[in-house]
Amino acid sequence: MDNIILIGFMGCGKTSVGMRLAERLAFRFSDTDRIIEEGCKKSISSIFAEEGEEFFRKLETNTIKGLIGRLTDTVLSVGGGLPVKEENAGLLRQLGQVVYLKASRETIRKRLAGDTTRPLLSGEQAEEKTDALLKFRTPIYEAAAHITVTTDGRKFDDIIDEIIRRTGVNP
Repeated sequence: MDNIILIGFMGCGKTSVGMRLAERLAFRFSDTDRIIEEGCKKSISSIFAEEGEEFFRKLETNTIKGLIGRLTDTVLSVGGGLPVKEENAGLLRQLGQVVYLKASRETIRKRLAGDTTRPLLSGEQAEEKTDALLKFRTPIYEAAAHITVTTDGRKFDDIIDEIIRRTGVNP
């Protein structure tokens, strides 16, 4: 497969790792949230606020469906909730090798501290919301992925080297 699909919780490093991985492989980098924002001409936060989460999740599924058969030589980062919809996990596997970037609760909390751009973590009790979502989503990520790569306390180059080695994609 000539695409690498990065999944994982908010703040696990999908965008940061993905951009560097794409550069190393001479692939394109794309992000489903950016594709949706460009298509709707609205931010993810605005879509959530105006249309709701269910509408947004349908946009995610339609976006993935639209990429099948058209995406090549790409590292694709997907929104943290996208794999939760059972249909999406199968669609992601059709697009490429699915890599779950796993980060600990502590790492995620640290990275998301003060981040006000995440609709599902807005308001009070962000840490409790993070814990509940992590508990729910972790087994889903693990089941959807071909491989899991832990990102805690690791340098980008080490993470990227592991992804390249384990996916067999040649730079």
